Amino acid sequence: MKDTLKHQGLRNKLVETISAKGITDENVLGAIGSIPRHFFMDSGFLDYAYQDKAFPIAADQTISQPYTVAFQTELLQIKPSDKILEIGTGSGYQTAVLCKMGAKVYSIERQHELFKKTSKFLPKIGYRAKKLIFGDGYKGLPEEAPFKGIIVTAGAPFVPKPLLAQLEVGGRLVIPVGQEVQTMTLFIRKGPKDFEKHEFGDFRFVPMLEDKN
Repeated sequence: MKDTLKHQGLRNKLVETISAKGITDENVLGAIGSIPRHFFMDSGFLDYAYQDKAFPIAADQTISQPYTVAFQTELLQIKPSDKILEIGTGSGYQTAVLCKMGAKVYSIERQHELFKKTSKFLPKIGYRAKKLIFGDGYKGLPEEAPFKGIIVTAGAPFVPKPLLAQLEVGGRLVIPVGQEVQTMTLFIRKGPKDFEKHEFGDFRFVPMLEDKN
C-alpha cells in the first residue's frame, strides 16, 4: 500500500474538519494528520478513508469515526511514555494514534480474527504496541497495572470495576457507557476509592463483548 501526497492532502482536510468540531490537542491532531487511515480499511472503502465517518471492518466491527478517536484520545491527556491500556484493538487505528503520541500501549481484542490480523499488521507499518492481547476487555490487564490511562473503544453496558481498579491515582478512564446509545464518560482516579466522573454527550459504538467461555 502507498501513502501519497493526495492522501496527505486528504488527511490535512480531515484535521481541519475535526479541529473545527472542537479538537484542540496539537499532539492528537498531529497523529491524525500523519497516520495513513486508508491502510486500516478494506480496499472497497479507500475513497472514504479520510471522511469523518465510521466504516465496517472484519468481524462485524467498525473503524471509529476520526472525530471520536480524537475526542477520546484528547480526554486521556497523553504524555510521552504514559502507560495506556486500550480495550478493543479493532482495526488498530486507535492503537496507532496512541503509539504515534509516544504512549506505551497495551491493547486487548476479543475477536480472534481481528486480533490475528492486527497483531501482524501494526508492526509491519511501523506501530509497535508494548503488548497486543487476545482476551476479555472486561477483566482489563491486572498483571500490567496500574495504567496512566485506559481507553475503551466499544459501548459498555456498565463500567467494569476491574478497569477502575487498574488505574493509577491521577489516571483517567475514557469509556462510552450505555446500551443503544452511549454517553462518553471520563473517570479520574483521585484516591484509592475516590473517582471523579465527567460526562460528554452521546456517541454510538459497537457493543463491548464479554468472554462467555
